[in-house]
Amino acid sequence: MKHIEVVAAIIRKGDKIFATQRGYGDWKDWWEFPGGKMEAGETPEEALKREIREELSTEICVDEFLCTVEYDYPKFHLTMHCYLCSLLTEALHLNEHEAAKWLMKEGLDSVKWLPADKYVVERLKTKI
Repeated sequence: MKHIEVVAAIIRKGDKIFATQRGYGDWKDWWEFPGGKMEAGETPEEALKREIREELSTEICVDEFLCTVEYDYPKFHLTMHCYLCSLLTEALHLNEHEAAKWLMKEGLDSVKWLPADKYVVERLKTKI
């Protein structure tokens, strides 16, 4: 089975968490934490900062490692390293996603999360 290794930013602002909606592919319209694939030679933190610049045209501070999720999707195995992050600049622009929301802890279940991201949501509920 194909293996994909990615990083994900759990961007916090006050007591809200930033979520993005996929606008393409097999999982179009599902919600996820922004991020993407690591490139050769990158640390997870470097990959995360690059991916967020590409996807959201903003700068982040990688604050704290949260968890690593291992999940078997139908076509590949995913390893997702998740980090709590904060914004260094306020402006956000959706370059790849269909939509985005700031969610309160109580509203985390109000969107249809990708299966691997559900594990992160459950972890967040005990963390924030």
